[in-house]
Amino acid sequence: MLKPRYWIIGMMIILLQSCFQEKEEIVRYGSVIRVKPEKLDEYKALHADPWPGINIKLKQCNIRNYSIYYRDGHLFSYFEYTGDDFEQDMKKMAEDSLTQAWWKLTDPCQEPVESAGTGVWWAPMEEVYHLD
Repeated sequence: MLKPRYWIIGMMIILLQSCFQEKEEIVRYGSVIRVKPEKLDEYKALHADPWPGINIKLKQCNIRNYSIYYRDGHLFSYFEYTGDDFEQDMKKMAEDSLTQAWWKLTDPCQEPVESAGTGVWWAPMEEVYHLD
């Protein structure tokens, strides 16, 4: 058995190591899309009770702190990405059959903003301020 002082020294080393470990890199994403007025209630109802598998897939794809806001015909999304290969994680999500079924319900509710590029659904937004 370790003597108490060695145990205390060991715990201090563990605590110090945890202070100097690299922090998880978080990339913040904001995007915008229009919601069709006649589909707003349907879109809100879908998101009031999302399928559990959709939330699980989002987390598996390293997305957290995900929110969607509505204002004046527009949906604004915000999420934090904690993975190390965004393109691969988005591909994994897009290939998921449950996610595809979810998008078949939500996509008809939306339409890209005018400034979105060709083939862009949710248009990325520029972050102009952030405070941790």
